[in-house]
Amino acid sequence: MNYKIQKFPNSRIASIDVCEVGKQKHHVTGLLEFDVTDSRKKIKGYNNTNNHKISFTAWLISVIGYTLKKYETSSAYLLGRNKLMIFEDINVSIIVEKDLKGTKVPIPLIIERANEVSMESITAQIAEAKNEEFTENDIILRKKTRQWEKVYYSLPGFLRRYFWKFILKHPKLAFKKMGNVAFTSIGMIGKVNGWFIPISVHPICFGVGSVLKKPTVIDDSIEIREILNMSVLMDHDVLDGAPMVRFICDLKENIEIGLNL
Repeated sequence: MNYKIQKFPNSRIASIDVCEVGKQKHHVTGLLEFDVTDSRKKIKGYNNTNNHKISFTAWLISVIGYTLKKYETSSAYLLGRNKLMIFEDINVSIIVEKDLKGTKVPIPLIIERANEVSMESITAQIAEAKNEEFTENDIILRKKTRQWEKVYYSLPGFLRRYFWKFILKHPKLAFKKMGNVAFTSIGMIGKVNGWFIPISVHPICFGVGSVLKKPTVIDDSIEIREILNMSVLMDHDVLDGAPMVRFICDLKENIEIGLNL
């Protein structure tokens, strides 16, 4: 019997705990398709005429931030039994894949004020994060592990998960630590025909898939269009069904018209 044992970095322990706690959230999941043909053309045209380039991912985060600001309860945290804590800013936690001694490790990066900062700034932040050196002593990008975080890794599982539950009961701490929106994209890695449903402890989470060419009905004619697959997890504790639908409709319109391009 041949096998090998491979140790994963400590940051992976936190990911496991987040998934375990996230499964207890009352998320409603939507599997969506967006026609991004025109938007991608606009991004290409924008990059051909501007020195500061923007990426499709950065533009998408910007559109999500802008739309969420109109539906601010979508990214609110539950406070106690019957109150919401609504933050003025939309801080988006995205996953950046880093190389650690030959192993690809997903590490979160917080895009602060995604509802206000420029698409160029978001593009630059993502690029900088990808190129930044990373060691196993990092739990959050650009921050070294603090002493209490080192203690966290040594705790048994039930205590580590209690730590995350404690954070969620204290929205100010949760917002400071991980923002109020999660964004993860497999489309940044490769093309997959389908949807994936992430697990998150955030009030709202976006699972962005690949952009694929598909036949679509446009004005009673069939055309080949570029379609983005996306899943959206929305916390039913802070948002009712009708506002969910209105938010999705506005998000669809903003994505498909190429908002701010």
